[in-house]
Amino acid sequence: MLYHSTRGGVPAASFDEVLLAGLAADGGLYLPTEWPKMDRSRALDIGALDYSEAAAAILAIFAGDAFSQASLGQMTQNAYAKFAGNIVAPLTQVDDEDWILELYHGPTLAFKDFAMQLLGPLFDTVLAKINKKVTIIAATSGDTGAAAIDALKGRAQVDVVVLHPEGRVTDVQRRMMTTIDDPNVYNIAVDGSFDDCQSIVKSLFANNEFSETVNLSGVNSINWARLAAQTVYYFTSCAALRTKGPINFVVPTGNFGDVYAGYAAKKMGANIAMLGVATNRNDILHRALTTGDYFPHEVKATGSPSMDIQVASNFERLLYDAMHGESSALARRMASFSAENGMTLSAAERTFMAQDFVSYSTCEDKTKVEIKQHHNDTRSLIDPHTAVARVAAKALRAKGNMEGPIVTLSTAHPAKFPDTVREATGISPELPSQHSDLFDRKERMIHAPNNVNAVADVIRCSVRAAA
Repeated sequence: MLYHSTRGGVPAASFDEVLLAGLAADGGLYLPTEWPKMDRSRALDIGALDYSEAAAAILAIFAGDAFSQASLGQMTQNAYAKFAGNIVAPLTQVDDEDWILELYHGPTLAFKDFAMQLLGPLFDTVLAKINKKVTIIAATSGDTGAAAIDALKGRAQVDVVVLHPEGRVTDVQRRMMTTIDDPNVYNIAVDGSFDDCQSIVKSLFANNEFSETVNLSGVNSINWARLAAQTVYYFTSCAALRTKGPINFVVPTGNFGDVYAGYAAKKMGANIAMLGVATNRNDILHRALTTGDYFPHEVKATGSPSMDIQVASNFERLLYDAMHGESSALARRMASFSAENGMTLSAAERTFMAQDFVSYSTCEDKTKVEIKQHHNDTRSLIDPHTAVARVAAKALRAKGNMEGPIVTLSTAHPAKFPDTVREATGISPELPSQHSDLFDRKERMIHAPNNVNAVADVIRCSVRAAA
């Protein structure tokens, strides 16, 4: 299995090379040179396996010769043994044709754990082969950072640097990052938005001198290995609901990675009908899909901060398909996007995307109403990102954009967003026991201005890979 860049400026790469690279050297994102295909029966059979076995089977398809089936099986078994409960990704039925897929039972209480807990041992295996240290850098809107740190802390050949927008994540999200005291962990609080953090990360990758000095690698959802791991719960959900026909999924979306994993699963053969892109007030993806307006606005702070994003990196992967794989044209398009701070999608591109995607954007008030209504109906609490998706799922069904079974992805534990949940319901969600002392732990982070050179200096002076 080989991978190419969406922008076509680098040679094809193997899975382990893509894992270490993260972002392609030409600024593009890696995709399989050919999508692996399986018939519907095979897709259902894999999805019906124990979760760790299903993950190993799917990763083996993407990894090719880079990892043995046995080693992948051991990695997935160890990774998902850290999840609470007997079912790694449980489905809870909330209505006749509506389910919630609970993706928050991992170590850091968010869906990011599904991929991150695998990236740690994947990196270890590859780096041991080549006897190399790397610096993993990630921008986070709240959950990616904690998941990356938990998965990579204490690893001898990896330093992990996480940039978060200062004051724009919840206290629980921040503390899950900043209270880890392993010497290979560095938290940088940037005076800016998530988009600013993400822009800094991309600039650091584009700086060849800096990238080579610290052996830079990445674990944001631009890293193909993360998306490969996230396809698994689409397969297991389709298998669990196999008698229901094609399944619709509604995904709370900021950077377009989680919902793109569903698109990848569908292209591989999963029995998926439509994919719903649910956004909050930061609605660039909804505007792009419905009107073609892909111009970033100022980021608005909301109660669903992991979605407070105006530039969705993974959208480039879908745009590549919508442009029929014309990588040189896409490279020019993305250069123009950077220069003009936006683009307009053509009618043909929107028509292409509408074969698989629908979207809906909601406001803060409706999000809080949904949290309260869900609790009244089920006596269960949901986090605000899940609530955004539940509002979207109901609206998309009412508008006729989705018919039949709908699975809403619940991407975080409500205790990660206690203020919003308490405001909506009057109830303060409790952290699971393993995090009960979170607010007693000492924090450790570095403050930095919204400046790529300042952040580069901090990293260069800190990480072991640059020694």
